[in-house]
Amino acid sequence: MTATRLMHTVGTRAMEWLWAHRDGFRLEPDVDPEVGFLERFKPVGELAMICKVLFREGVAGSRQADLARRLLDHAWRETLDGGRMLVLGQRTEPISPIPFEVYLAFKELGYSQPEVERAAALNHRLESWVSFEVAPTRRLGLSAFQRRFGLTPRPPEPEAFAATWLARTPEPWTVEGHIAYDVTHAVFHLTDWGERPDGLPPRVADYLATWLPVWIDDWLDLRRWDLLGELLVVDACLPEPTLDQRAWEGFAAAQQPDGAMPAVHEMPEGDPDEVFDVVYHPTLVAAYASVLATSRSLTELAHTPS
Repeated sequence: MTATRLMHTVGTRAMEWLWAHRDGFRLEPDVDPEVGFLERFKPVGELAMICKVLFREGVAGSRQADLARRLLDHAWRETLDGGRMLVLGQRTEPISPIPFEVYLAFKELGYSQPEVERAAALNHRLESWVSFEVAPTRRLGLSAFQRRFGLTPRPPEPEAFAATWLARTPEPWTVEGHIAYDVTHAVFHLTDWGERPDGLPPRVADYLATWLPVWIDDWLDLRRWDLLGELLVVDACLPEPTLDQRAWEGFAAAQQPDGAMPAVHEMPEGDPDEVFDVVYHPTLVAAYASVLATSRSLTELAHTPS
C-alpha cells in the first residue's frame, strides 16, 4: 500500500468508527456537581474541530465527507440540542470558556446559537475571563479562538505563546506526558490546526524539525498511539513535513479493523461507554493526522517533477 493511500485509509476507518459510535458523544446534565457538567463537552468540541479540518483540506472521499457532515449534524442537533446545551453550560459556569471553545468550530461551519455569542462577547470584556486560571498552552488556544471569533485576543497571541513550554525550546529529552501534549497543542494553535504552517516562528520550526523525528521514534516504540498521532499531526503542520513512513505503518497497524485507535498498547475491554471514553480521542486524532498527512502528501506529489 502506498504511503498516501495508507494515510488516507486510516482516516476513512476512523470516521467509520466515530459514526458507528456517535451516541458516545453524550452529555450528562444530571452529573454529580463534583464531577462537572462541562467536562463532557470536550469530545464534542474536538469532533467539530476535526471535521472542520477535514472539510478545509478537501482530500476526503465522498463517504468520509458525508460521515463528517452527518456527525456534525448529529452532534449539533442531538448532543447539543441545537446549541441549547451550550447555553445551559454557560449558565451553569458563567465565566467558563468551555462553551465558547466548543461553539467556535460549529460557528465556523455555519451553525448558530446567538445566546452563546452574546455570552462570549460579554465575557470578553470581563477581567475574570482573562484572569481565569488555565495552563499556558490553553491560554494560547483561547487567544487564538478569540481572534478567529472576531474578538481582540486577550492576551495577544505572541504574549500567550511566550509563556508556553515550546516557546522556550528547552531540553528535548524532557518531553514526556503532559509536556508532549503541551508541545503538540501549542503547534495546533499557532498554525490554526494546520491551516497556516507559517504561523510557527522559524526558530520553533527548526527546533521541531530537529527533534520531532526522535520523539516520533520514541512514542512509536513505546506504542503510545494517542501521542504518536498528535506528533504525526505536528509533522504535517511543519513547513517541510517528513511524513515518516515507518511511523505511519506502525500507527496504521495499531488501528483496529473497525477503525478504533487504542490510546496505548492494545484496545481496552469492558463497559462500552468506558471504552468509548478511552478510545474516542486517539480515534479523532487518527482522523486528524490522516487528513493533514494525506493533504501534504498529495501536495508533494503535485510538485514532484514527472
